[in-house]
Amino acid sequence: MAKVYATGRRKTAIAKVWLENGNGQLTINGQSLDQWLGGHDSIKKRVMQPLHVAKQETSVNIVVKTLGGGYSAQADAARHGISRALVAYDEQFRTILKPHGLLTRDARSVERKKYGKKKARKSSQFSKR
Repeated sequence: MAKVYATGRRKTAIAKVWLENGNGQLTINGQSLDQWLGGHDSIKKRVMQPLHVAKQETSVNIVVKTLGGGYSAQADAARHGISRALVAYDEQFRTILKPHGLLTRDARSVERKKYGKKKARKSSQFSKR
């Protein structure tokens, strides 16, 4: 089958994902997963979660290009993109991935700062006198 493209998002991070038949190679920003994330094992597991759930670790090659946000948000965006690419690759994966919440975009993002406040909600200390 030809390459399948999908986009994943989290906070301000965006991941562009290309998925094709292969032998289980995962490349993120031109690096392997171990080079890209170093010693962050829990984040590595989050990136690989859709492949483990769908049992496709050794049957597809994935190329991911991430931009924006930090490495954790980029990893979650890659997870979302890989999940969407698997569904575009084969519609049967939808019933497997959906109960695990892997197809849902995490809509939480940073709340904007308001005028008169120090941060989004933090105010200066109230003085009665």
